[in-house]
Amino acid sequence: MIDEIVRDTRRHMEKSVESLRHDLSAIRTGRASPALLDRITVEYYGTPTPLNQLALINVPEARILTIKPYDRTTMGLIEKAILKSDLGLNPSNDGQLIRLVLPQLTEQRRKELVKQSQKRVEEAKVALRNIRRDAIKDMQDAEKEDLITEDDLESGKEQVQKLTDKVMDQLESIGKAKEAEIMEV
Repeated sequence: MIDEIVRDTRRHMEKSVESLRHDLSAIRTGRASPALLDRITVEYYGTPTPLNQLALINVPEARILTIKPYDRTTMGLIEKAILKSDLGLNPSNDGQLIRLVLPQLTEQRRKELVKQSQKRVEEAKVALRNIRRDAIKDMQDAEKEDLITEDDLESGKEQVQKLTDKVMDQLESIGKAKEAEIMEV
């Protein structure tokens, strides 16, 4: 019973780590990457649709992204979605392609991006604590129903805490790596 709860907890925590990695990949670092546009959704016929489903995204140069819509009528919608996003980029449209030039990051913008990444790391930590709380509650419920002993409960709590500490360290290292990447000139 305890092993099952710990296994379940580990799986949930791994998903939180992957979610953080995905979120941090969307924070720009001065280098063009299609992942920057992963979080952008476009209102397409009344339905929020991910940008990467409406257009082909390429990186022709280190600081330029090109977006070629599959349907030219979506050009204006894509531009509006990019302008509304928190990326701070101005799209230029030539009728065929939308170009996004990533400007050099100023020191102030770098610090803002570091704060953004720290906020996302903190959100991931909160999610981790909630997962730990739920796992311990499940174990306590199992103990109340006499499915496990009190010793099993304490052992399970220790296992969950060790797992939580390990994953917290992992989140910290991911956050620090992203900060270093952002601050790199």
